Amino acid sequence: MALRTEELMLNMGPQHPSTHGVLRLLITLDGENIVDARPYIGYLHSSVEKMMEHRTYLQNVALADRGLDYLTALANEEAYLLAVERLGGIEVPPRARWIRTLMLELQRISSHLVWLGTWGNDLGATTVFLYCFRERERILDLFEQVTGGRLHYVYFRPGGVGRDLPAGWTDRVLEYCDEFPGHLQEYSDLLTGNPIFLARVQGVGVLPKDVAINMGACGPVARASGVPFDVRKTFPYEVYGEVEFDVPVQDAGDCFARYLVRMEEMRQSVRIVRQAIERLPEGEVRAKVPVAVKLPRGEIYARTESPRGDLGVYLVSEGTDRPYRVKVRAPSFSNLYALAEMMRGWKVADVIAILGTADIVLSDVDR
Repeated sequence: MALRTEELMLNMGPQHPSTHGVLRLLITLDGENIVDARPYIGYLHSSVEKMMEHRTYLQNVALADRGLDYLTALANEEAYLLAVERLGGIEVPPRARWIRTLMLELQRISSHLVWLGTWGNDLGATTVFLYCFRERERILDLFEQVTGGRLHYVYFRPGGVGRDLPAGWTDRVLEYCDEFPGHLQEYSDLLTGNPIFLARVQGVGVLPKDVAINMGACGPVARASGVPFDVRKTFPYEVYGEVEFDVPVQDAGDCFARYLVRMEEMRQSVRIVRQAIERLPEGEVRAKVPVAVKLPRGEIYARTESPRGDLGVYLVSEGTDRPYRVKVRAPSFSNLYALAEMMRGWKVADVIAILGTADIVLSDVDR
């Protein structure tokens, strides 16, 4: 007599500690094996793109800062302002471009530290979580000294930045750059050679290169699958074309490869920060741009490399002081597509490790 079996539908979220936001996954299981994983989104929808159509270009800097990925507020400001400045023909002073690059790379480190700490905590490595947030606090202190904010800044402006760097600030950043590589080695000592950690992430959640490309994956997720694409290299903006840095790429496409890529990206960000400080020119930090700036009729698409990947803004102007249409291409949304491909065929116990390496922020998905 044949034993009757059937698939099990498992709801994970929308409130679950490891999703780090309101994401619902409907996981189909055959025993312990994952047959399918479908993400359900929309719990954090903010209508930020629509709201931008009713506010001036200057007011929208705050919306870009607060309405998208809350861990990369400066990166959101950068993508939006690149579109505004390119469509409006606004020239940003050299000092402001170097400051923006410096701040963006500090934010990349800060964002990756949140990812590494929370992912390590999900896998049982609580010490890594505490260490990462210790180093992240130092960066938030540096941001607060410049912008007055620790999470949301509204520091970039059309034509530059809100204010110049305070006296002695770059020295404190260099001190951080001297110490941080040692902390990275601490994380690596705790994780990279740990057999329990390796058993949970090595060879798990593989995303092949061709699938990553077909699914539109980007950022560290795509680069861990062998896709050597980084907007900072391919379409340089600010001063990325003038600094030296490497784009880390791995071929394995598994959770461990995604971990290695982000670890190396933090080292490369330190390289860029050092160069930005060494080459920081004197001069103005903001061009003379009217508060009620009006852009000419037209449309433009600007893209940047946020900590989570290819972040783009499509902007349409009708010649007024506010945009006619704004559409954001969010990296978390694109990488969410690839999540089912990473999970299919693995065990239900691997869901947490795989989901963590996608590094999805739900406010970046639900706009």
